[in-house]
Amino acid sequence: MADQSPAWAREIGRRVLADALPGRWVHTQGVAAQARVVGPVLGWDTDLIEIAAWLHDIGYAPALAVTGFHPLDGARYLRDREGAVPAVCALVAHHSGAVAEAAERGLSDPLLVEFSLNDRLGEEVIAITYCDFTTGPRGERLSPEERITEILSRYEPDSPVHRAVQTSAPHLLDQCREVTAALRASERA
Repeated sequence: MADQSPAWAREIGRRVLADALPGRWVHTQGVAAQARVVGPVLGWDTDLIEIAAWLHDIGYAPALAVTGFHPLDGARYLRDREGAVPAVCALVAHHSGAVAEAAERGLSDPLLVEFSLNDRLGEEVIAITYCDFTTGPRGERLSPEERITEILSRYEPDSPVHRAVQTSAPHLLDQCREVTAALRASERA
């Protein structure tokens, strides 16, 4: 098994996304930069969060897309081809409201059976969601509300992504508010 460090994850992300989907790679770099800042402030497992941030969107790469559901395709690739530890695979599989989109696509069983998410990873999933939902498509900082609006504008209302984000938006916004409140509390401490 390879040294599963942020550098390892950055290299996989670069190799898979930089040429195939340069815009997605720019977004990924912004999410990882956000993870490096947020993790230490909140006392979370910064390396794990950063690793998952570098890898969260690799399932969009055409070479990896099997189901068309990027969290599942990315997690399967990491497990089957890169030998990633289960925690990394679970974070990629469950990031940013993936459960809602899996339900829309009829992929709940594979997601939940292949990549179980234990309570220990709850904060890390929230961290990835926060970093993803505060980073725009060009790596720029956005509010979670702006990010949700941006995502919804890219997908037709009948698409599974649009329906899932619309359904899960209140929960995603609550997760982002939780992180924002913790960040503000740490600034005051």
